Amino acid sequence: MDILLVASAFNSLSQRVYAELSDEGHRVDVVLASHGTDAVRAAVSEVRPELIVAPMLQSALPQDVWQEHTCLIVHPGPPGDRGPSSLDWAIAEEASEWGVTVLQAEAAMDAGDVWADGTFPVPVTGKSDMYRNEVSDAAAAAVLQAVRRYAEGSFKPRPQSDSGIRVVWRDFFRQEQRRIDWEHDDTDTVLRKLRGADSRPGVLDEICGREVFLHGGHREDRLRGEPGELLATRSGALCRATRDGAVWIPELRPRKSSGDPAPFRRPAASVLAGLPVPPDSGPGMPSSTERPHWLPEIAAPLELPPDRTTWTDIRYRQRGSIGYLAFSFPGGAMSTTHCRRLLAAYRYALTRPTSVLVLGGCRDFFSNGIHLNVIEAAADPAEESWANLNAMNDLVEAVLRTTDRLVVAALGGNAAAGGVMLALAADEIWCRAGSVLNPHYRNMGLYGSEYWTYSLPRRVGAETAERLTAQALPVSAATAARIGLVDHVVPVPAAEFTARTEQLATALAADPDLPRRINAKVGARRSDEERRPLAEYRREELARMRAVFFDPRAPYHALRSAFVRKLPHGSARPLAPRDAG
Repeated sequence: MDILLVASAFNSLSQRVYAELSDEGHRVDVVLASHGTDAVRAAVSEVRPELIVAPMLQSALPQDVWQEHTCLIVHPGPPGDRGPSSLDWAIAEEASEWGVTVLQAEAAMDAGDVWADGTFPVPVTGKSDMYRNEVSDAAAAAVLQAVRRYAEGSFKPRPQSDSGIRVVWRDFFRQEQRRIDWEHDDTDTVLRKLRGADSRPGVLDEICGREVFLHGGHREDRLRGEPGELLATRSGALCRATRDGAVWIPELRPRKSSGDPAPFRRPAASVLAGLPVPPDSGPGMPSSTERPHWLPEIAAPLELPPDRTTWTDIRYRQRGSIGYLAFSFPGGAMSTTHCRRLLAAYRYALTRPTSVLVLGGCRDFFSNGIHLNVIEAAADPAEESWANLNAMNDLVEAVLRTTDRLVVAALGGNAAAGGVMLALAADEIWCRAGSVLNPHYRNMGLYGSEYWTYSLPRRVGAETAERLTAQALPVSAATAARIGLVDHVVPVPAAEFTARTEQLATALAADPDLPRRINAKVGARRSDEERRPLAEYRREELARMRAVFFDPRAPYHALRSAFVRKLPHGSARPLAPRDAG
């Protein structure tokens, strides 16, 4: 069928629905509702779709569109649930199970007939993580079922007036309900509030006399202080005391009205470094733009003991001959500092006596490449772009040059741009079913680096590599396996990915053919180096990237700023018919 996707943003769910409908053989076009109702009408007029699907919509479809066409809306709540903050309420009310409904658009919000629905267990994780995983799994399955039912023509959608459906209206979840009472809220309550707003909108709070939004939250098991007291920093995160414990907050976002020139999410410690110094803070540590001098930096060991529940974004552990280097950065973005720290951890992992080294293995994002928010906030974004890219290249090169063991990239979630290229540096790629890959850079006006001109054609061939980078379309895990971009699709829920990865790694380590495969890596690397040294790939890629970074007229700078600041930009290209780039 000809299907038109209407989405307020081409986010993770919209991309997944696009990719999986395309895998089913449908011709799928995309238009951004954020570009206005006229853009939606124009797309409908040009495409003349047999069906319209809205996987992520923050505004109503034009009445004439849903009256003249069948329009299926994805609502992140069970049948009968209505309102704009469904997932927020599910977390706040500690629901054990939640659902997704595909319903037909009509005048009343979320009140249309039900075409399909699905349920999922609510994990103890952030709302955005749940949205990209459990919600996405249920939504994609429900959309595919609804589309099949529509194509068959005999299915009659179920009215929500049926006696079996309990209608519940939930109001918009406001900041007053999210606000943390540091004196009285226990740690569990604080974490629940932070989880319910981890990506957006954040929890509005006050630090050092300034209003900021808190993004993300993790339990701390040892540090203690007066309720609300700022205790320490760690790898960009901030530790704050609760009445019965403490929590780590990875990111802060200054309020737009604060006058901060960078009012967007970035590592909490760097935002804190720009706030007024509290009285009686003492001399502290040397000043830095990355962290406040008046708080101690308390590191966590790379090999964290199993009895610890503190937060750290990089961990190493070993089970027999298998090493696991896990990392998880907010939004999958990797700053210069992230890359350098992960490279140091990788080098440590190489000193351990293992035959298999697994990178990643966590649920949710693997990596999305360089950290655009940190770059945008830098005093010199061009220089920071250059530093970040080189740090990313150093990390990828280290993986490419590893010849004494087998390296596996385990993708529990989505990956994009340099994050895909980091995975491609490994010997094998295992990818959770439902993950979406974007192996391209074009949407940010960039040629790309991280040795992609070596590793991507090596995987999929020159012709497919050219198509992937030029078309700039999302790729499903199934398609990635079909074209050779990944080696193994892991069909498990997000909560089971780490355990399943360990099972696969154990089998790989016991494979009698493993020593031969490791020995063959030395010759293969030597042969490739003789054909064309890695240094030449890097030099050519970086020359093209440097020309963009240090050209103030290059589209990259406007595209980056618009992306980070959530602003519309003409060059960002609405996802017009036949172009989902």
